[in-house]
Order: sequence, then structure tokens, then C-alpha cells
Amino acid sequence: MAPPIALPETFARAVAGLRSVTPRPEIVLEEVGAPQRLAPYAFALSAAVMRDDDEVSTGRLILLHDPAGHEAWQGTLRLVTYVTAELEVDLASDPLLPGVGWTWLTDALDVQGAGHRAIGGTVTQTLSTRFGELAGPPAAGDIEIRASWTPLRADLGPHLLGWCTLLASTAGLPPPGVTALPTRRSAGAA
Repeated sequence: MAPPIALPETFARAVAGLRSVTPRPEIVLEEVGAPQRLAPYAFALSAAVMRDDDEVSTGRLILLHDPAGHEAWQGTLRLVTYVTAELEVDLASDPLLPGVGWTWLTDALDVQGAGHRAIGGTVTQTLSTRFGELAGPPAAGDIEIRASWTPLRADLGPHLLGWCTLLASTAGLPPPGVTALPTRRSAGAA
């Protein structure tokens, strides 16, 4: 049996930082297989955000490491994410949504002190209407946020906390410690 291959210290420290974070209770994290062709070393997490026993947002966070560095990354580590959530139709159709979605990411990283550079990505909003055999709700809306950035340090705990904040924002969760008020029924409702 061959001895295990030693991981580069930078990558091992980065993975340890990701594994050290405990997200808020509504966010379920799971280690999943990482794509192997993007970099010599990779690690991935998937997440599901639960609200009232419903999955309302999902995401994947991938850590890439190339010890030789990568010019476009401006470093040796790169975080790549994909987050998606279903939204109310009026919110999903708001022309300001892409800008708001992007600030959910950048503000979350900044608030957690997750220093980064070379950040880039896309925010996609979609509206769908079902017909025929797929008939269902009259319309549905979604947001997808795809982004990547280079962390300034190998301690990635703050980056994962920022990513979890992004997931919570897309899911419409209140900030930790804040309880959402129940919706009131109108006086004529039974």
C-alpha cells in the first residue's frame, strides 16, 4: 500500500479553515467531490438552506489550489461559488436584483473580514411560467449567483462565514438573533 500523498501546507491549512466553521442551524453543509481538472488540488462543499422544513436556497463552494500560481487568480488559491434560490416573482423581476445580489456577496465577505482580490462573477435572474403537463404555480422566479475570488490568506474560515451569509440572504433568512414576525391574517380571513 502506497503512503498517503502529502498535501501542500497552504491547501491543507485552507481546507482546515473551511472545515472549522459551524454555520447557522438553517444551513446544512456537506463535503462533496470537487472537480479535478480545474487545479492540481480541489475541495468542495455543498449547502442547503432550510426554512420551515423546505429547501429554499442551495449552493456549492469550491476551493482550488495551484502551487505554481495562476495569473488570472493573482494567487495560488481560488474560491468558486454557485448559489441559487427561488424568489417571489415580484422580487425576481426587479431590475435592481442583479446589483443587490452582487452586494449580498461582496458585503458578506467584507463584514466577515474575508480579504480578497480578483473577484468576478455573474448574477442571473429568471422568471418561468409552466404550461401543459408541467402546469403549476402561475410563475416562479430564481436568482443564480456565480462568482470566484482569490483569498488574501489561507485561513478560509471568514470566507465560508461570508458565503453562508450570502446563502442566508438569497434564502431571505433574517440576520442571526432576529426573529421574523409572523404574517398577520386580514380581519376577514378565516
